[in-house]
Amino acid sequence: MFAVCADPKAIEGLTWLSCYLTSGKHLDFYWSFVTVLLLLAVTAPAALAMGFGGAMAARSRILPLSLLGKGYAALVRGVPDIVFFLFFVIALDQGLEYLKSLAVCADHAWPWQGLEFRVCQEAKVPLGASSAFWHQAYGFALAVFTFALVFGAFAANVLYGAMNAVPKAQLETAEAYGMSHGQVFRRVLMPQMWVYALPGLSNLWMILIKATPLLFLLGVKDIVYWARELGGSKTQAYEYPHPDWRLWYFLGLLVFYLCFTKVSEIVLARLSARLSRGQATAAGEAMRRAGA
Repeated sequence: MFAVCADPKAIEGLTWLSCYLTSGKHLDFYWSFVTVLLLLAVTAPAALAMGFGGAMAARSRILPLSLLGKGYAALVRGVPDIVFFLFFVIALDQGLEYLKSLAVCADHAWPWQGLEFRVCQEAKVPLGASSAFWHQAYGFALAVFTFALVFGAFAANVLYGAMNAVPKAQLETAEAYGMSHGQVFRRVLMPQMWVYALPGLSNLWMILIKATPLLFLLGVKDIVYWARELGGSKTQAYEYPHPDWRLWYFLGLLVFYLCFTKVSEIVLARLSARLSRGQATAAGEAMRRAGA
């Protein structure tokens, strides 16, 4: 990155370290932090939307829809995350390629040949001739969908419990005043359920932060991948001009995650205090007495 780095004979001491930390691979390492933050920024609202849909389905008076919502939450929560990530991503990828093969492949042959899954080159997602960017974007999209699906099931369970925690007397009073079922849901149930849901959603947010290293298992080059790649003394192709530094790289990741979770705790605590103000909960009552 620096001009002095172009002359290997002039690289020594702190100059060598500055050139090493600004190499192309280290720039990829720094950008991988953006990848993790982008994953959280996209996955959190997507998982919340899936969870909200699951909770609404579970509360539905239509039996098949109710069973679907409850089954979604129970099924996904009952499978270990790492097993679900490794299995579901492969199944989803192969499912997309199979559906595409029905439209673009001439022979429409069954893709399974023994234990191998094969489709024509035109059915590959993305195409083999596509740039590396599209391959990375496709892998990231699969990761986001998988994360959202898994954590959406946990969010559905939290939101379902929060909806049931709102006093039924308030809902019945609103109906007695002539509100429709939709109006009761939007004006009474929705504003109050977040107070009960926030503690559970806060825990899910923390778990989601800690689950981001699973990107490494999904083939996305995240911070864990680059910490292991750059911290090691050698790779399969070449050796680094330093000993094993993985301890220091992973200590850097430790500091990053601890700082990020601390900032999250502060933000969530302020959000909880704001939502609890004026509510008939233990936190709201404590705030009322403190104000009095």
